[in-house]
Amino acid sequence: MNLFADIRSLVIASLDALVAEGALPAGLDFANVAVEPPRDAAHGDMATNAAMVLAKPAGAKPRDIADALSAKLAADDRIASAEVAGPGFLNLRLEPGVWAALVEGVLADPDYGTSDMGQGQKVNVEYVSANPTGPLHVGHTRGAVFGDALASLLAYAGHDVTREYYINDGGAQVDVLARSVYLRYLEAHGQEVAFEDGTYPGDYLIEVGEALKAKVGDAFVGKGEQFWLEDVRDFATDAMLDLIRADLKALGVEMDVFFSEKSLYGTGRIEAAIEDLRGKGLIYKGTLEPPKGKLSEDWEPREQTLFKSTDYGDDVDRPIMKSDGAWTYFAPDIAYHYDKVTRGFDQLIDVFGADHGGYVKRMKAAVAALSDNKVPLDIKLTQLVKLYKNGEPFKMSKRAGTFVTLRDVVDEVGPDVTRFIMLTRKNDAPLDFDFDKALEQSKDNPVFYVQYANARVHSVLRKAADMGVEPGKPSLTDEAEIKVAQKLAEWPRLVEIAARTHEPHRIAFYLYELASEFHALWNKGNDHPELRFLAESDSQATAAKIALPKAVSVVISAGLGILGVTPLEEMR
Repeated sequence: MNLFADIRSLVIASLDALVAEGALPAGLDFANVAVEPPRDAAHGDMATNAAMVLAKPAGAKPRDIADALSAKLAADDRIASAEVAGPGFLNLRLEPGVWAALVEGVLADPDYGTSDMGQGQKVNVEYVSANPTGPLHVGHTRGAVFGDALASLLAYAGHDVTREYYINDGGAQVDVLARSVYLRYLEAHGQEVAFEDGTYPGDYLIEVGEALKAKVGDAFVGKGEQFWLEDVRDFATDAMLDLIRADLKALGVEMDVFFSEKSLYGTGRIEAAIEDLRGKGLIYKGTLEPPKGKLSEDWEPREQTLFKSTDYGDDVDRPIMKSDGAWTYFAPDIAYHYDKVTRGFDQLIDVFGADHGGYVKRMKAAVAALSDNKVPLDIKLTQLVKLYKNGEPFKMSKRAGTFVTLRDVVDEVGPDVTRFIMLTRKNDAPLDFDFDKALEQSKDNPVFYVQYANARVHSVLRKAADMGVEPGKPSLTDEAEIKVAQKLAEWPRLVEIAARTHEPHRIAFYLYELASEFHALWNKGNDHPELRFLAESDSQATAAKIALPKAVSVVISAGLGILGVTPLEEMR
């Protein structure tokens, strides 16, 4: 059930009728004809741009088309009025019975708002993908929440979604991790150590060092790293992945796939990806110009193996092999995305931190080349999060050593609040996360305001159940009730827009708006007894009135489900 889609179908049918009558020319493209909420609610319930977008191709005045269309629409029993405004916009008002029928439809359809827009397309959403060198920090938290909500949103809109984590375990950072764990291992044997050369000083590695001691005893004590580096690296990486999985679970995030970068090395998979590009004439030997801002004396030109990424919109071609024959960091990333393309995904989405902005064009170029422009790649960047508590910046975690961890945030406010607040801004906008406001019970706290609306509904439904009353055929008579129903009608449309634009924050915004309309109706009922949901002496009136709040809870629960937030049935 999608009221906006239904009314758009009515508009298209009316336009077809005008074509059949000769009032409009044949062959018009109706793809850009939309039915939307009006910018000003005073103008009506819905508005269509049909006359405006068809005027030029039809060779007619917008207002003439709008007048003809208005007459057709007014004949439908759902349309109370179809008024032409300005140069040709058409504002529609619906009969009051439409809104009651909508509420009834919401209660009858447990999947209200879901969509087949995705048509089962296979989408890979890669997110978090932090180096396995320590616990996840607050920046990873935002990426994890955004990526997980986006994956849920796309699944809700009819896509076949795979959640994936790319383990960056093939670079030098895992060697640094191994050396750091070795120092903690020596500590476990009673030795004093110094963390130097960029090693990780966080307390989280103490347990790992002790666990290594428990496994190998003193076998590595006093030995050169050629005897222990590989074994300690594997042991430490596994320990960090266990820590990361636990962090993600605390946030309510579960991945379908963990893909190891290390698995690309020595297996021919990097070579296969590069050979694919070579076969397309996109790999060559060359020398790049010095980077902008580099003085000539700072630059030493070297012949390298390059990927001709400029053929696919990049600013410069990119090295994939160094002059010494070693792969650049870009080569395994190409191979990883080549693997995703060959797995048959129809669409790829990567969620990166803000510091990866310079990486977007080259990665899009690589995927375009590898897939022959058949598989789109959307890279979403998540901006920084600033944490505040008691009006001051939240201090770093001693356990992590240098940053605030995901667990620090979740331990302060819980996973539900963390997830909702992380989605109260668009992913590419900076986010201020104030722990005090996140737990505040007021309208200014969006997660509380939405949860409170749902709890209020369940309070009403519990009291009605005590009266032996269940939701019945809805009755909507007041403007405040109609406004709630109108907001419910927007849900399926909003889901499709959010899924199409890859913007799950729209769900959080919508839920706040729906909660606002519901609280406004509740408060109006304090002054107008006839609007109260419960009438102790009238079971029939109660059954009719509680249908609307029940429908509100259906939509709030669905929306919070997409965000990964548990809908509360009572507030404590």
